[in-house]
Amino acid sequence: MLIVSDVWVSALIRRAELSGAFATVVRKGDARAGSVIVKAYDTSERKARLYSEAFGPDGERLWIQPVSSDQESELDAYIQRQVGYDPDLWVVEVEDRQGRHFITETVQGERS
Repeated sequence: MLIVSDVWVSALIRRAELSGAFATVVRKGDARAGSVIVKAYDTSERKARLYSEAFGPDGERLWIQPVSSDQESELDAYIQRQVGYDPDLWVVEVEDRQGRHFITETVQGERS
């Protein structure tokens, strides 16, 4: 069973804050079923990464990096395109000195 979007986003923000990072909702989507995009900004390197929610074959939530660039302008352009397709989309920004995203589910391409 999946957690509704607003609860999942609240938990992500809380994990970030407990670890000394800053996280905020930039765009609020549908509370129950909105998809989520997380932009993780590494404040020491001044680079960003984008994580988009996807679902695996068995229905589990997993995360992918839909854009290979670390340039914030390119990531923001991607987000704007996605908002045009999905008005229920959530966007969360995390600022951290280590560039952590605080996603606990599987992130494609990362070791667990």
